[in-house]
Amino acid sequence: MEYRIEHDSMGEVRVPAERFYGAQTERSRQNFRIGVGRETMPEEIIHAFGILKCAAARANHRLVPAKMTAAKLVVIEAAAQEVIEGHLTDEFPLVVWQTGSGTQSNMNANEVIANLANRLAGERLCHPNDDVNMSQSSNDTFPTAMHIAAVLLVEKELLPSVGRLVDTFRRLEEANAGIVKCGRTHLQDAVPIKFSQEISGWRFSLERDIELLERSLPPLRELALGGTAVGTGLNAPEGFDEAVAEEISKLSGTAFAASPNKFHALTSKDELVFAHGAMKALAADLMKIANDVRWLASGPRLGLGEITIPANEPGSSIMPGKVNPTQCEKATMVAVQVLANDVAVGLAASQGNFELNVFMPVLAYNFLQSARLLAESIESFRIHCAEGITANREKMNENLHRSLMLVTALNPHIGYEKAAKTAQKAFAGNLTLKEACVSLGYLTAEAFDKVFHPEEMA
Repeated sequence: MEYRIEHDSMGEVRVPAERFYGAQTERSRQNFRIGVGRETMPEEIIHAFGILKCAAARANHRLVPAKMTAAKLVVIEAAAQEVIEGHLTDEFPLVVWQTGSGTQSNMNANEVIANLANRLAGERLCHPNDDVNMSQSSNDTFPTAMHIAAVLLVEKELLPSVGRLVDTFRRLEEANAGIVKCGRTHLQDAVPIKFSQEISGWRFSLERDIELLERSLPPLRELALGGTAVGTGLNAPEGFDEAVAEEISKLSGTAFAASPNKFHALTSKDELVFAHGAMKALAADLMKIANDVRWLASGPRLGLGEITIPANEPGSSIMPGKVNPTQCEKATMVAVQVLANDVAVGLAASQGNFELNVFMPVLAYNFLQSARLLAESIESFRIHCAEGITANREKMNENLHRSLMLVTALNPHIGYEKAAKTAQKAFAGNLTLKEACVSLGYLTAEAFDKVFHPEEMA
């Protein structure tokens, strides 16, 4: 491999000749060989850095054109656009396990954009620190990148995927209107419920999760950029924070604004904790829905068997014909990961010491993993499972009429205690409720038939 010699404030560094990144990126690459190739900085953060570096150059050109000249702006914009479009992913090799401020990843972006800009200019026109990082600090760029990445992933991927699953459940409600089945509480038989009502519970839970996620977005739209090193805005021109937020909004296609308090923005990560809490709520609901589906589909002969789900692949290497609820299992595993990530996010956010939080890379990694996993898992569950759910009406009807909790319909006519004795006698003697009630002398057969209508109990 051929190398070139780059230098930074600490001296000279050998860098692979074909790479756009420079000395500080290479130092980090050598110093933090932890999770290489597996736990690199998320692509969403790299994309966000492309947006904010382009936006910063535009804002600087507007406010300090003598420093950010038109010539510099043109090539920085072009280089940043390459980052935004994902063409330079290999130029961002750094892992999450680096400095807690994300300084090396900020410098990684500065070096890549500066060196590519210089190649486009045909001369050494741009410096990573003086030009690409103008009016910025790692301390305000990394939290800004986190917020940009979080908003874009939640708004453009997670929320739409949840919305599509809501639509699927709404269609299933309509398709299964009028089907009455046995309800269940404590994993025990309960009074009847319409299958459409059961599905509506799933659908409304997701609609509430959408509402919670949407409530979490406005605080995330406030950006730290403009606070520079400690929140005072040192070395940034007046109005830079508002100008750069305006440019980020244009580039990203969604609204962002300057944080009204940069001291808070640099050290507190409560906006991300709040948003991840909404994702945790979604994960909890996803766990519940997926478990309901696989329990209802259990069998096919010795389980509940009240619904059928798509058979996507063979379920056993030894038992021929076995099919498992794999989409449900995948969804519940994702839910477990998100619930675990919430612990990491909360702990990382608690480490805002004095003027800076220094657990930001791990916070970003876990937050973005949760959002990405949920979006992709929900879409997979919808396509490969939920869309194919069908009701086994005969099994639902059979289970409904075998349920001893239908005795609840007799409460107004014979009272709670006699109804309980009816259920107990029916269970002990393997009798129908009608047979038990009549044998106990509580109702005649004709009176029983007059008041006992399971389908009307839902």
